[in-house]
Amino acid sequence: MVTTLADGRAHSISDLASDFAMSRQAVTKHLKVLKEAGLVSNQRVGRESRFRLVPEGLDAARDYLQRVSAYWAQAIERLQDYPEA
Repeated sequence: MVTTLADGRAHSISDLASDFAMSRQAVTKHLKVLKEAGLVSNQRVGRESRFRLVPEGLDAARDYLQRVSAYWAQAIERLQDYPEA
């Protein structure tokens, strides 16, 4: 879904549901999670909501994943340095 939204256009829930093998309700749930994570924004156009990707949200997600990755890499190093008993 993020890949579809990355085209820079605003997409309706119906448009997105037609691209995936899931109901509009399922797409709505996914979009809610993405919105709460700061990855998408929406705007009302008439009776429908149109969603678009927020590129800055991807930057924040990438930064978070890099921090988590560094933490676990350090934890693994500490385990490797731990003398076997």
